[in-house]
Amino acid sequence: MIDFRRVEFVKSAPKLADKPEKNLPEILFVGKSNVGKSSLINALVERKNLAYTSSKPGFTKLLNYYIIDDKFYLVDAPGYGYTASGSRDLSSFGEMMEDYFNNPSLKLIVFLVDSRHKLSKDDEDFYSFLKENNLPYVLVNTKIDKLNQKETSLLRKRMKNEVKEENYLEVSSLKKESVDKLRAYISQMIQK
Repeated sequence: MIDFRRVEFVKSAPKLADKPEKNLPEILFVGKSNVGKSSLINALVERKNLAYTSSKPGFTKLLNYYIIDDKFYLVDAPGYGYTASGSRDLSSFGEMMEDYFNNPSLKLIVFLVDSRHKLSKDDEDFYSFLKENNLPYVLVNTKIDKLNQKETSLLRKRMKNEVKEENYLEVSSLKKESVDKLRAYISQMIQK
């Protein structure tokens, strides 16, 4: 059993070649800027400020490696989309991530999308990339606590009919909804 509370920051890396020397399985967290990656990482490891959260999009600039229970790396990727200045920043994300997806240590991509909105063009493109390349992923709808019952029902219909996705979780970092399910899913993928 993995103890997600046994966590420490290892390093930030501008590209895959600069990752930590110890070879362990990797779980990548990726999504649009300000989707809640850092908040979910903090909820997952039961720490308030392990991963720095910011209300400004585009805060994370590097691949941030955290070692969990000496069993795997949780990797926080920069968000794609818009930065705090309002400029679109897909090229730097693409350049950084180009090699990463051919990484044999990659066991799972936790693809985060904001449950309050339909998938953006950038989300759709990344989602298509995951499917076309047969990469292991789980789609995580974040900020589920901000939806009322009707909005939650609409989200589920959208996931089933428009996105055609069965492999997803609805998560609230604030209320810790489905955080245990995500831990179990990650644990299962690490053991494969």
